Amino acid sequence: MMKSEAFELTLAILKPHVIKSPFVLQSIRNLIIANDFKVVKSRRMVISRNEAALFYADHKGKFFYNRLLTFMTSGPSDVHILAGYDAIARWRKLLGPTKVYQAQFTDPDTIRGKFGLSDTRNAAHGSDSKISAEKEIKIFFKDFDFEKWNNIEKDIYNYGKIDFDSLNFVHTIDKSLRYEK
Repeated sequence: MMKSEAFELTLAILKPHVIKSPFVLQSIRNLIIANDFKVVKSRRMVISRNEAALFYADHKGKFFYNRLLTFMTSGPSDVHILAGYDAIARWRKLLGPTKVYQAQFTDPDTIRGKFGLSDTRNAAHGSDSKISAEKEIKIFFKDFDFEKWNNIEKDIYNYGKIDFDSLNFVHTIDKSLRYEK
């Protein structure tokens, strides 16, 4: 059995052009479930300019920064907290290279290889480290309780009873389980 330390969280964002295409959206959702990710939190939102600026602060001053902010705030995105063994590395591998043309050439079966349109419209985002994942999750899920996750919920999602709500695209803890907060 794998060590529970490797059971980790990552942030996944399905970008606005994906949400506009029901076929693409469902295809990516199917990949998330087929690859044994647990969807801990899920929300559809229009990312505000302030949230986008905070999220992409590392890119401020780069030639594509304003274009990226404009695109990310142009319509709804699906934002998810995913959990699983080595979730960060596995989600990024499933995404493929950030540069869409590279993904289409070297990794055509990845999400970006199949559904990316350009480097800005590359279909989806994935955190690149545990530190980034926590920072990014805090931007979009301000009330997410990391202490509760690590002390209680992590083991339930890993080993316990969870249900999948396909309508809201989220896994939930089985209501028959009782735990202290």
